[in-house]
Amino acid sequence: SYGFFSLTLPKDSVELTISFVGYQQQSLPVFLDENLSINFEVSPAIELKEVEIVSSQSEKIQEKSQMSSIVIPMEQIKNLPVFFGEKDVLKIIQLLPGVKSGGEGSSGIYVRGGGPDQNLILLDGVPVYNVAHLFGFFSVFNPDAINSVELIKGGFPARYGGRLSSVIDIRMKEGNAKKFQAEGSIGLVASKLTIEGPLYKDKTSFIVSGRRTYIDLLAQPLIKAIAKQGGAGDVTAGYYFYDLNAKINHKFSEKSRLFLSAYLGNDKFYFKFQNKYLSDNILYTNKENAGIKWGNITTAMRWNYIVNKKLFSNTTLTYSRYRFITEFGSETISESTAGNESQKFNFKYFSGIYDLGGKVDFDFLPNPNHYIKFGAGNVYHTFTPGVNTFKSASANSQIDTTFGSERIYAHEMYSFIEDDIKIGARFKLNPGLHFSGFFVKDTSYFSLQPRFSARYLINENLSVKAAYSRMTQFLHLLSSATIGLPMDLWLPVTDRVIPQQSTQYAAGLAYTFKKYEISAEGYYKSMSNLIEYKEGASFFGSNSNWQDKIERGRGWSYGTELLVQKQVGKFSGWIGYTLSWAMRQFDNLNFGEPYFYRYDRRHDVSIALTYKFNDNVDAGLVWVYGTGNAVTLPTERYLAIDDINGPVFFGEFGGDNSIENFDHRNDYRMASYHRLDLSVNLRKEKLFKEKKWERTWSFGLYNAYSRRNPFYLYFSNDKSGNRVLKQISLFPIIPFVSWGFKF
Repeated sequence: SYGFFSLTLPKDSVELTISFVGYQQQSLPVFLDENLSINFEVSPAIELKEVEIVSSQSEKIQEKSQMSSIVIPMEQIKNLPVFFGEKDVLKIIQLLPGVKSGGEGSSGIYVRGGGPDQNLILLDGVPVYNVAHLFGFFSVFNPDAINSVELIKGGFPARYGGRLSSVIDIRMKEGNAKKFQAEGSIGLVASKLTIEGPLYKDKTSFIVSGRRTYIDLLAQPLIKAIAKQGGAGDVTAGYYFYDLNAKINHKFSEKSRLFLSAYLGNDKFYFKFQNKYLSDNILYTNKENAGIKWGNITTAMRWNYIVNKKLFSNTTLTYSRYRFITEFGSETISESTAGNESQKFNFKYFSGIYDLGGKVDFDFLPNPNHYIKFGAGNVYHTFTPGVNTFKSASANSQIDTTFGSERIYAHEMYSFIEDDIKIGARFKLNPGLHFSGFFVKDTSYFSLQPRFSARYLINENLSVKAAYSRMTQFLHLLSSATIGLPMDLWLPVTDRVIPQQSTQYAAGLAYTFKKYEISAEGYYKSMSNLIEYKEGASFFGSNSNWQDKIERGRGWSYGTELLVQKQVGKFSGWIGYTLSWAMRQFDNLNFGEPYFYRYDRRHDVSIALTYKFNDNVDAGLVWVYGTGNAVTLPTERYLAIDDINGPVFFGEFGGDNSIENFDHRNDYRMASYHRLDLSVNLRKEKLFKEKKWERTWSFGLYNAYSRRNPFYLYFSNDKSGNRVLKQISLFPIIPFVSWGFKF
C-alpha cells in the first residue's frame, strides 16, 4: 500500500508482471544474476476497441489467505448512482453483503450485527470518529481525494485492532509528481474542486480537494422573505457542510519518503431572530439565536524508510479530533427615558474526543514464502463526555457556571505481529497476534487477541477459506436511538464499564470464473459487554454520571453472504445477497429476554452495475431490497388523568390522554425496503487554448419508481376516529444533475 515490494528468487530469467485493478498491466523480462532495484509507474487502464488482451490477475480472490475483504475500484464508486448525485464511499459500501444501512439516506454502517461504533474507519491510517454530514445523509469522504477503499468484515489481520465489527481502510491520493491536474463538479447540493501537481518535479507533489454545500445560500432569501411577510421579524437560518483534504508527498531519496496529510470537515446549522416592538413607551429589542455544529480534524505525518532490501519501516504521528456543540441563547434590550437595560441568557452543550498518537510498523520479506508484518503504537485519548455551560446576566444578577461530566484522559497501547505463509502450492495461512492495553485513571485492562486465517486451493480457480478473530474494544459509543442528531457520546472503559469483546468464526469458498469473482461465506459472531441507555435515559441531564444511565449486555449474529463481482471491463459491478440474524440481550431491558437488534435484517439484496457504452457514455444502476427494520410498538393504552390540570391531550402524534404499554422490544417489523437508482454520464473532450480538457454531464434518478419506504411509524386516528398506524416516508423519486470537469 505504500509502494514497497521485495521479491527473492533463484538466479534465472523471469518475467515480472505488475498489475492493479483499474490500471494498465506491465510486463518486464529480467535476468537475475544480482540484486536489482526497479521502480514502476502505472497508468489508468484504456480499453482498446479492436484488440482484446487476455491475461491473468496478479492475485485472484481464491489465492489470497485473507477472507471477508473487498477492495472497491474508485471508478465504480464514481459511476454508480447515489443520493442527490453526490458520490459517496460509505453509500457504496452499504451495497455490499454483510453491511446494513441505518435507514433511508443514512450513511450509518452496521456490519455483521455490529453497531456504528464498532467500525474502525481509517483515513490515511487515522481513525475518524464521526463520518456523517447532513445528519447522516452524506459521509465525510470526498471521493475526488481518495485513491483506494478496502472493507474487511472478518478474518481481521493482526495489524488492526480497537474495534469489533469491521475495518474500512481509506487511502488518499498522493498527488501527481509530473504535471498539474484539476477536476471538479457543480451539483444540486454541493460543488467540489481538486487540484494536484508537482511542487518539485519527481520529488515533491501535493493534492488539495475541497467541497461545500450551498443549501443555506440558496434558501436564505426565501427564509427572510417568508419571515417578513408573516411579520416574524428579521430571521436568518441555514445549514451547510464543508470538507477539505490536503496532502504533501516528498521524496528524499529512493529509500526515504515523507507524507503529510490532513482532513478538516464541519457541519453547521444556525438560526438567528430579531424583532422590535414598543410597549408602554419602552422600545424592546428581542434577539434569539441557536446553532448546532459538529466536525472532525485528522492529521498524519508518515515517514517511509527502506531499512534494507527485505525490511521496510513506516513511522506515523497522528492527531484526531471530533467535537459536537449545540448552543442557544437570547437577549432582550429595553430602551426608555430612564436608561437602557439588558437581559442575556446562553446555554451551551459540548462533547468530543481528542487523540494524539504515534506508531511504527515494519514489513519484512525474508523469502517468497513469508511476508511478516510487526509493529507497535500508542494513543493518548482525551474524552469530554458532555459539558454544559450556562450564562445569565441582567442588571441585578449574573450567573456563569459549568457543570456535567469531567474530562477523562487515557492511554491505549498495542503491538502486533503477523505472517502470511505459503506452504507448498495449495496451502496459505496468516497467523497473527494483537496485544493491547488501556490505562484510564487507576484502572488498567490488557487483552491478547489471536487471529488466524487460511486458504486451501482445491484447484486453480477454487479455494476454501476459514478464519478466526478475537477482538477487543476499549471505547464505547453511547447512542440515543430517539434523536436524529450526532449527539452520541464517545466514552472510555472505566472501573465499572469494562471493554467490549467479540469472537468471530468464518468459513467460505472463493471461485474465479473468467472475469467474475464469486465468494460465499458463513459466519458466527458473539459480542459481550455492550452498553445501552437505561429505559427513559438520554444524554440530557449530564449533571449525573453517564455510568449510572447505562445497562450492560451481550449480542450475537450469524449468517451467510454471497457476492458475485466483476471489477474490470465495459460491464462491471456486483450482485450481493445476505441472510442473517442479529440479537441482543440485557438483564434489565426487555425483561431480560433476547430481542432482535434494531438493524437485524433477514434478507438483504443489492445489485450495483455499470456499463461503458463507449468513451463518451456510461451508465449505472443500483437496486436494493431489505427486510424491514425491527421496531418497538405499543400493544395497549391506559387512560391518564392529571389530578391538577385534568385530562391530558398530546395531539396527533401522542394520540389522546393515554399511557402506552410496550410488551417487548423490536417485536414488529417495518415494511420491506427496496429502491431503484439510475444514472448516466456523458463525457466529451474539448479544447481550450490548444489544451484538452474533459467535461462530464451526469443525470440520474434516486428511487426511480418512487417507492414509499418507511422511515418512521406512529399511531394516530383516522377521520372516523379509529386508531391506525401511520408511516412517514422521506424521499420520493428525486432527479439529480451535475456538471464536472477535468484537465
